[in-house]
Amino acid sequence: MKILLLEGVHQACIDRFSQAGYQPELRKSAVSEEELLRVISGVHVLGIRSKTQVTKKVLDAAESLLAVGCFCIGTDQVDLSAAAVRGIPVYNAPFSNTRSVAELAMAEMVMLARRAAHKSQLLHQGVWEKSAEGCVEVRNKTVGLIGYGHIGPQVGLLAESFGMKVYYFDIIGKLPFGNATPVASLEELLKVSDFVSLHVPETAETRNMIGTKELGLMKRGAFLLNLSRGKVVDLDAVRAALQNGELGGAAIDVFPEEPASNEDPFSTPLMGLDNVILTPHIGGSTIEAQRNIGLEVASTLLKFIEVGSTTGSVNFPQVELPIVRESHRILNIHRNVPGVLSSINTIIAEMGGNIQAQYLNTLGDVGYLIIDVDHQISQAVKSKIDELPTSIKTRLLF
Repeated sequence: MKILLLEGVHQACIDRFSQAGYQPELRKSAVSEEELLRVISGVHVLGIRSKTQVTKKVLDAAESLLAVGCFCIGTDQVDLSAAAVRGIPVYNAPFSNTRSVAELAMAEMVMLARRAAHKSQLLHQGVWEKSAEGCVEVRNKTVGLIGYGHIGPQVGLLAESFGMKVYYFDIIGKLPFGNATPVASLEELLKVSDFVSLHVPETAETRNMIGTKELGLMKRGAFLLNLSRGKVVDLDAVRAALQNGELGGAAIDVFPEEPASNEDPFSTPLMGLDNVILTPHIGGSTIEAQRNIGLEVASTLLKFIEVGSTTGSVNFPQVELPIVRESHRILNIHRNVPGVLSSINTIIAEMGGNIQAQYLNTLGDVGYLIIDVDHQISQAVKSKIDELPTSIKTRLLF
């Protein structure tokens, strides 16, 4: 089993694979598409963070690839649909860095309200500006959360502990944590909030969801925070809103275009503006978060490798089946068309085999089937299943 881990994943991930008997190949930096095409042949499991792009072209060349692990929250760096139709589940870490991101968001709200980041910049320049003008407490202010998935509720709970009122908007109905209040529309949220904090994935619907129109709906002097995805906010519109006083400040941790490495240059329209906090995509960059991410993704990848579980995959049917003793496990990924299960069961029956456990689930164009059968016939059954025109990929676990 060849495992390639890129972008300096945490040592906890490496240790987890080593404890399971695997010896992953490690690279500290991201790689270009061209370089990935050179090294992907023969790789069974690929681990990346946010910089390496796993494109359709790469997936076409990855004839041995079984799974991809994204050691972060986002998975937009992987062509998920192309991976799915090639029988490659993609995993991420949706929970492990939520606290770290939430703490940074809360800290930035306080810093923006007190204009503390700007005053720090002035002190570095030798300018002493001791003044209460424009500085407020966050207590009794309103924070509006756009997106209420894993991170949003934690930001809301921290904000409540500071005495803030919490509103949230999500396109999917979510039960509130604490005293948070859902609102019916994005427009309503923008109008009532002193702080607006984004916690959404990048999709066609969220791309540029905050632009000139939306900024104009916010309270004059309100604050904007984006610790989600760089392309969900129009930074040129934010710059204009800051310069004309519509916004009182902004904290931006993610950007539409980010350097591939720490050695590459960086530029943004928000550089040099007062009361703007810029951080280099460090929302989840804590020792605790990176360790937890390493363990979470490594564990889900190992479960897939060793028992076929796809629980936690973002692009694949969710299948989990307890191991049956004294059997072999056949894992079949196939096109989601009628008659597949019947064809496979017929193959097993004609060979005189006994199905000890079986579970099928589908998602979109892909079906995933786990079957535990008598070990005496498992290899023959796998070979016959491979011959079916509907089969994408079949694997046998002993």
